[in-house]
Amino acid sequence: MKVSVDRDLCYGSAECAHRAPAVFEFFDGYGVVRPGREQTGEAPEVLEAAEKCPGQAISITESPHSTPHSTPDRP
Repeated sequence: MKVSVDRDLCYGSAECAHRAPAVFEFFDGYGVVRPGREQTGEAPEVLEAAEKCPGQAISITESPHSTPHSTPDRP
């Protein structure tokens, strides 16, 4: 899963950088995803940062390289 920050929605609260500092940083007054950390959208701290973002600026989407999760068949 890919994580991104929409700069048009971000108003610089830094909640993301506070909740998941290994993934997000605060740059030029906005939250951004650290380079190389874009594919961390399934990490619990990233999910929490997205949920708690006051501007709802964090998106978590299926990455084009990921394979769909499968669930075993149940009788």
